[in-house]
Amino acid sequence: MSLHLTGVHHLTAITADARANRRFHAGTLGLRLVKKTVNQDDVSAYHLFYADGLASPGTDLTFFDWPAPPERRGTRSISRTGLRVADEAALAWWATRFADLGVKAERARLIDGRQSVDFEDPEGQRYRLTVDGARTPAHSWAQSPVPAAHQIRGLGAITISVPDLENTGLVLTRVMNMTKLREYDSPDGAGRVHVYGMGEAAGPEQELHVAVQPGLPVARQGAGGVHHVAFRTPDAEGLEAWAARLRELRVPSSGEVERYYFRSLYFREPGGNLFEIATDGPGFAVDEPLESLGESLSLPPFLENRRAEIEARLKPID
Repeated sequence: MSLHLTGVHHLTAITADARANRRFHAGTLGLRLVKKTVNQDDVSAYHLFYADGLASPGTDLTFFDWPAPPERRGTRSISRTGLRVADEAALAWWATRFADLGVKAERARLIDGRQSVDFEDPEGQRYRLTVDGARTPAHSWAQSPVPAAHQIRGLGAITISVPDLENTGLVLTRVMNMTKLREYDSPDGAGRVHVYGMGEAAGPEQELHVAVQPGLPVARQGAGGVHHVAFRTPDAEGLEAWAARLRELRVPSSGEVERYYFRSLYFREPGGNLFEIATDGPGFAVDEPLESLGESLSLPPFLENRRAEIEARLKPID
């Protein structure tokens, strides 16, 4: 079986203020809150999932709500999250929206051959809006405050920072079967960025960008930082094959983990970043209707008998 990841599945970051996080991501960015649940390993914390109108794999931006201090930026970290928009008209619309709402944002510029705008959320989470040319179908959300033509279409390229490329590059190419595509200079002048592609590597949602930054201190995770990035495999059979591959190559991993909405496995690449491989299904509509996703607290079956206890410890975010 020839194993190939098919793109970015989701990215999970950290917030210290779930209410403000929802206000920014559902309000300012216009994403749909598709799942309001808890961290399955720490049920005292919300796990919020934002996505497109259909909660499609590859559009999920998720947050653990932890009372953490701000992230200390540096290397050995997942440093920027890509988001895709259809065209330059959408990018210009966003630049105006950011200016009107006081969002910290850079001017539009060409980065790695694509028109892009870098911006941050109120906690310092770093994003990059990139034009993807509307190559793939978009699933807009009718209740978004953002016009359908300008809505965020899903995740784009994810950038990680490492102090040295060699061992990370070997894992990406020889273990994860990615292909080295090209290089470019970091727009902030902080190092060379190496681009690796997954599957057909037709667009930013199938790319991992590796910034080599040996001069930076080691990052400390916190609010406004990223916890892990997940990559797509279609189904449970594919995940089993990836678990077997990691065992065969003696790469330590979590083994398969049941997350109810998808199945996963976790491992760290040599630069210290936490990677996940996750299945596309069964998806977020497995326990609530598609039309009412995210409106109430969802718990997987193995936590349902603790609902009263869990709900009592969570603060309302509506």
